[in-house]
Amino acid sequence: MSSKGKKRVVLPTRPEPPSVEQILEDVRSTQPSDPMFVLIAESNKGRRMYPSSLETSPAATYLPVPRKKEESEVKSEPLYQQSHSYVEMNHRLQKACSLLKEKCEELKQAGATLEQNIRPLPKAEPADSAGT
Repeated sequence: MSSKGKKRVVLPTRPEPPSVEQILEDVRSTQPSDPMFVLIAESNKGRRMYPSSLETSPAATYLPVPRKKEESEVKSEPLYQQSHSYVEMNHRLQKACSLLKEKCEELKQAGATLEQNIRPLPKAEPADSAGT
């Protein structure tokens, strides 16, 4: 098969990245039970911290001192697996939703066709009464 015979897939345009204000609002509105915050809080227990150079306010955030890669991987792996399974399940649910919408449309069309087919036909008049 030649490359000319293949259909070209048109991708949707990429949305603009969020602004700094949108990112900050998103972080501020996040629940403390968010997996990312839980992971950070658990990994920072009993650790030395250093101030972040990203913020100059008196309430500057503190970043953890890097630790061994193996330790963080052991703690983050269950959260990664949980997040991964959530994303996979979300994709499956979206596919199932699309399939259900298609089947619903097919059923509506079949119902409309059936309704048209069972409507009574107009009664034909007898042939001898047509001339009188």
